[in-house]
Order: sequence, then C-alpha cells, then structure tokens
Amino acid sequence: MKICRVQTAEGKCDYGVVIGEEVFSLQAEPGSQKLGTPLGKLKDFKLCAPILPGKVIGVGLNYRDHAEEMKQKLPDDPILFIKPRSAVIGPGEPIILPRSSQRVDYEAELAIVIYKTAKDVPVEKAKEYILGYTCLNDVSARDLQAKDGQWTRAKGFDTFSPVGPWIETELDPSNLKIEAKLNGKTVQSSNTSNLAFNCAQLVSFISSVMTLDPGDVIATGTPSGIGPMKDGDEIIISVQGIGELKNPVKAA
Repeated sequence: MKICRVQTAEGKCDYGVVIGEEVFSLQAEPGSQKLGTPLGKLKDFKLCAPILPGKVIGVGLNYRDHAEEMKQKLPDDPILFIKPRSAVIGPGEPIILPRSSQRVDYEAELAIVIYKTAKDVPVEKAKEYILGYTCLNDVSARDLQAKDGQWTRAKGFDTFSPVGPWIETELDPSNLKIEAKLNGKTVQSSNTSNLAFNCAQLVSFISSVMTLDPGDVIATGTPSGIGPMKDGDEIIISVQGIGELKNPVKAA
C-alpha cells in the first residue's frame, strides 16, 4: 500500500492511498490501512510530504561504498544525528540554498517510517514497528559540516529534508536499487544490500538510545557519489519499489 498526503482545495494536506493512477481517502492515521472514497486522479493532486515526523534520525557512514569514498572506516555502532521537523518538505518543493554555505550536497537515502512507539526493540521484532519506507534527500551543507565538526547546522536548515513521494508499506528493504539524478544525470547508484547496518538493526539500536514515536523517520544513510547542487538544479532521489522524489534547487 502506498500511503500519501495530498493537498486539498482548501490548501490542507490529507492522507490518502495511491492505487494505480487513483487516490483514495484514508479513513484514519497511517497504519489503519482502511480505504475510503475515491478522491481523483493522482496527476491532479499536489503531493505533500507523506509524513510530518516528530523527529528525523539520520545515520552517517552507513554504506560501505560511501565510507570508502570519504576515506573513513565503518563505525562500530551507527553514527546518529537529528534533523528537525522544520527541515521536512514534500515532492516538488524547492530546496533553498542558505547564504551561509558555499557547498550544499544531495544525499539519496532510503527512509524508514515508524508505525508504533518503540523502545528497546529486539532486532528480530523490529519489523513490527515499521509502517513502511520512503525516499529521503539528506541535504547537507558540506562546508559547514566540516567547519562545525558536528552536523546539526549543516543538516538542519529549513528544506534540508525532502521526503516522498509516499510511504510504501509492502516492501523488503534488503536489496533495493537506490539512485540520485542531478539534472537528469545519474550521480549516485548503489543498492541497500551495501548498508553496514540494515533497517532492523537500525530500529533496534536507535530505540535503545531514544524512544521512537509513530511517524518518526529514520534516514538510513547515503551511498557514494555525493556532490553539490546549485541554483536552478533539479535533484531526483529514487528507490526501487517506491518511486521518485523530485525537488528543484533555489538560492535563498
């Protein structure tokens, strides 16, 4: 099931379910999986971010090829950071390049959406706490990341967490092609089989650190091929079995 949020005529974002080229209403919050009435054609709707998380938990250096690219060894435990809710935007919304940074990078990522409150979850039960998966662009001010030493500012600007186009609830995340295309050119291409810590391991580890609430998002890390974006670019993040997340890039 593809759970989305679509913009209504009143400008609100309502939950829906995408089936083929049609959108149906969702009668309750994500996870109920109860279809309502037909709303119309998917092409006629503007998609909002499929979820507004309380927090986005990012994972650094979690692809073997990216660790090699950065000339760093894989960590013994997942490296965690937080992106604020204010960074979240949906498909088609512009990524705004801040004046304080001279290099802002794309990072294609598979994202986990949490289904129910999770604390100290065993790895073997982690799947029970996952609603589904979506695409995420962990936009990063690379120069500020190096300058600060910690990553909050570099990854926390408004618009630095595009998410979408929807949440796919029926997906095995273990062997999926993941790509980024900048102005139509493929700049990242890898597979989730290259994750150092898989999705179940991440849910278990992170829930041992902090309580995960329904709707929270875990960004599982990016593969090799990171690079800068500039004003006027279009960046597309795609994950096999989910779809494409497209966003224009604009200067502040």
